[in-house]
Amino acid sequence: MQRRFIQRVFPALVFAVGLCGCVSPPPTLYGWGSYESQMYAHLAGESREAQIEAMERDLEKIEASGKIAPPGFHAHLGLLYAETGNDAKAVACFGTEKTRFPEAAAYMDFLLKKYEK
Repeated sequence: MQRRFIQRVFPALVFAVGLCGCVSPPPTLYGWGSYESQMYAHLAGESREAQIEAMERDLEKIEASGKIAPPGFHAHLGLLYAETGNDAKAVACFGTEKTRFPEAAAYMDFLLKKYEK
């Protein structure tokens, strides 16, 4: 009885385990680049211009890879632009964030009113 059970169940078990090994992780939707370290740099008070440069470089890489920037990326970049006096680029970033992530529309509208001229 036990041998018969092993003969039937063991091959099915090996097959099931083999299938689990074939499953690949889902592809990521967002390209994060150095966004997290740039957030830290912002909070640590590092140069806004250097942060802008790094985030623009990351944005080019993210878009070249066919992914999109994560939620908050364009908003953060827009705030950096606003802090350096480049309101036109700030407004463009806020508009992009609002378009890509409608759940941020209320906050983006607030920022747009503040920086649009």
